[in-house]
Amino acid sequence: MRAGSANVRDMAAPGPLTDVQMQARERWERWFGPAILFAAIVPLFVTSPKTHWVAVAVGFGSWVVFVIDLVVQRRIDPRYLHRRDGRIDAAIVLLTFPYYLIPGVAGSSAVLVVARLARVARVLLATSGLRRFAARLGKVALVAAAVVLIASLAAYQAEHPTNPEFATVGDALWWGVVTLTTVGYGDVVPITTAGRIAGVAIMFTGIAVLGVLAGSLSALFGLGEAPGFEPAEDAPSSPDGAEPMHEQLVALQVELRAIERRLGALVESTRADVGDPG
Repeated sequence: MRAGSANVRDMAAPGPLTDVQMQARERWERWFGPAILFAAIVPLFVTSPKTHWVAVAVGFGSWVVFVIDLVVQRRIDPRYLHRRDGRIDAAIVLLTFPYYLIPGVAGSSAVLVVARLARVARVLLATSGLRRFAARLGKVALVAAAVVLIASLAAYQAEHPTNPEFATVGDALWWGVVTLTTVGYGDVVPITTAGRIAGVAIMFTGIAVLGVLAGSLSALFGLGEAPGFEPAEDAPSSPDGAEPMHEQLVALQVELRAIERRLGALVESTRADVGDPG
């Protein structure tokens, strides 16, 4: 009886994905990821009572996008619903069902919002692209914050005695953030040379941050890549890339041994020719 129970548990436990399944899932998530992100974010901004029918259409359309993703994931991996990610996806699909279309049933908008954002977070965090994206932006954010803080304090020291717009440190920090984001409200403007130099430093930092952000988003969604192109840095970032890397090292070792044997044969042939001048 115990053996039978163990067999049932073994049959219920999903095994690891094959290489073909992993490649199919990566291709699908790379292609359909922007649609998932769009379907989760757009409903957050369509909440006006005057456009209720638009909100209903957008909410139902976003739910259909989630269902399509779940169906495709299920086709790629028949055991998907037995995995943790599959159960989470199924729960989110059920929570985001447009119950408000049923007469007499009122859905909780807060639950829908949290469920949609949870779906986006799960999809994106499962990819190595977002991990690199977050790591890169994390370093850039620290540098940008340090530049804004130092330059804002320097501008406050230079501007405060003569410029009433820099009345407090908070005003200086506000000016630094506005300058970094290139918004340029113009409500706080430095008039001293030191303050303007600090502003130039923050401006260049803001341009660099926007460039890194644009490049990171492009790499995250695969924009600008040739069809079939795979970034080389994706392989070491995933545990599943260990096996292909091992195979490449083995193949390289075999080639080196073959080259070594050829060189040895060439050396022996050369020695034989030198020893036998005739």
